[in-house]
Amino acid sequence: MDKKTVFSHVDHTLLKPDATARDVDRVCREAVDNGMTSACIPPRFVKMAKDKYGNRLTVCTVVGFPLGYSTTRVKVFETQQAVADGADEIDMVIHLGDAKAGDFGRVTEEIRAVKSACEGKILKVIVETCYLTEEEKIALCACVGEAGADFIKTSTGFGPAGATPGDVELFKRYLAPGVLIKAAGGIRTREAIEGYIAQGCARVGASSALKAYEGV
Repeated sequence: MDKKTVFSHVDHTLLKPDATARDVDRVCREAVDNGMTSACIPPRFVKMAKDKYGNRLTVCTVVGFPLGYSTTRVKVFETQQAVADGADEIDMVIHLGDAKAGDFGRVTEEIRAVKSACEGKILKVIVETCYLTEEEKIALCACVGEAGADFIKTSTGFGPAGATPGDVELFKRYLAPGVLIKAAGGIRTREAIEGYIAQGCARVGASSALKAYEGV
């Protein structure tokens, strides 16, 4: 798989808690220079990135990140602020407590509320698979589809485990037509990145793509 093809699937990611404006600018510049699909950055830096790079860069940011247990109202406000600042894509974390309690109707309504706040921007729903049973993963596939989100995303990268090929296969079986998959969390090698793309993931979230391909 050639580098251009691979990078066209990569959300170049920097979500470390100690990321500085300089760090974020570097990641944004790398995303632009290497033809990556987006730069996924903290909300604090969305406006800075969009003001500097404009339409050359698709800016992705996160909502309810990384734990997901802020209220729906707060997640909606975060989304509105991010869109106003210029975000092109939103990656939101579900309320895992609702999923574990079996309250999937509430999960669906929250995703729907955030999708409405996106004002037509792409919404990726992070379900943090490492905490879920197979039955919960299947139910969440239905939630994401019913709520009108664009993607299901495996992980934040902050949990005890990240993406697995098995979870991607499960998503492929149970997602509604048109809902795409983003693999993220612990994806650090060329083989892993290409493997998830070959499985059918439309996006791969990775902070190490350049290092994997160029040793930088």
